[in-house]
Amino acid sequence: MRNARPLDRGGRGAVPRIGWAARVREAGAPLKVRPYRLHFTARLLSWTGSAVSPIGLAFAVLHIGGGATALGMVLAASVVPQILLLLVGGVAADRLSRARVMVWSNITCAVAEGIAMVLLWSGQARVWHLVIMSTACGAAAAFFTPAAGGIVVEVVPAELRHAANALLKIGQNTVKVAGPALGGVLVAAFGSSWVIGWDALTFAASAALFARIDLTPAAVKVRARFTADLREGWDDFRSRRWLWVMVCQAAVVVPAWLVGYQLLGPVYGAHFLGGAGPWGLAVSGFTAGLVAGAAIALLWKPHLVGRVVCLGTGTMALPLAAMALSAPLAVLVMATATAGCGLAVSMTVWAGLVQERIPADRLSRTLSYSTLGQILPVPVGYLAAGPVSHQVGVRSTLGFGALVIAAAAVVPLALHQVRGLALAPAEASPADGTPAERAPR
Repeated sequence: MRNARPLDRGGRGAVPRIGWAARVREAGAPLKVRPYRLHFTARLLSWTGSAVSPIGLAFAVLHIGGGATALGMVLAASVVPQILLLLVGGVAADRLSRARVMVWSNITCAVAEGIAMVLLWSGQARVWHLVIMSTACGAAAAFFTPAAGGIVVEVVPAELRHAANALLKIGQNTVKVAGPALGGVLVAAFGSSWVIGWDALTFAASAALFARIDLTPAAVKVRARFTADLREGWDDFRSRRWLWVMVCQAAVVVPAWLVGYQLLGPVYGAHFLGGAGPWGLAVSGFTAGLVAGAAIALLWKPHLVGRVVCLGTGTMALPLAAMALSAPLAVLVMATATAGCGLAVSMTVWAGLVQERIPADRLSRTLSYSTLGQILPVPVGYLAAGPVSHQVGVRSTLGFGALVIAAAAVVPLALHQVRGLALAPAEASPADGTPAERAPR
């Protein structure tokens, strides 16, 4: 039996308390819903390919005679189309069937990587071939990402969305744990072409599963001009102060984290930890934390989401601070595990809040603006990291990054709208994915 908490100061009903035993029983409930089960299986299958493809792609570039510059071109080719097309993808996902958008996005990647696999296997591949492949997959991702972010509200009832988001995170993060090591083994045993071929196969299989998602037809949408749809998405995004404030937070945190952990982390491991082995332990701590955090989010549905998200974001400063202070390896591993856990929890509860507050017919467009705001500063961070770390040192740069993340995590809490961000009671969440009327914008 649920015992409701008293109303909070804002007049919103608090989320009813549910016992831990009941939460465990309900954790797998979304998998009983056929559309979600197909969606989950397709995403999990695709992630098994995406987990091993980066190392396959890297060694493919090296195998055909490219170096670091060539690999940088291939990687950049996947990011630029996302920046240019994300807003278009958001409009498409709101105007069309999201499942169909995901099908064609996966087919595009399957074809592009399939052709690349044949070229690599036959010895005919050149760097520009891989650049084209990466560009095609990046363009497909610009359409897939907003559609995938919005389809959860269509495939599960409102009361199951939190568990649905957590299950997706568990699947994604679990695959990440073994992906890089497995990719290295597969490249050594079969060659990079077969690894990319496996990724292409998983895209094709996922497309087939997405095509089987049969949803109840939604109300007929009024087809406005593209620019009108784009402007409506912008107006919806801009009107929600809590949303754009948190996106501004992410626009600061994401490049600081990627520069500190992904770019300078291996450099720190090589110069201060003794090589790739110790740094690999730190990375393992982070991936283990991601899995643990997703599991915690599956069983724990916090009420004050804004505070949880900011706290989880703040944990990402810990690994950078540990490296800046030359902490022992054991401390660094604990810091990366804590950061992974905090990140997984914050991302899961944030996804549920956005799905609850944003109307379903505008969700993909709003998410496209949100994602674009986060990734736009990333290239600048990558370009600035090298010169800055050369001038002031790797540890000083890491320490500055830790301070930036910590400050960005705290500043939004000065706003009452962020501190008071809370999920509505389960009974008040409409089944069509629209936010409760009394939820503040």
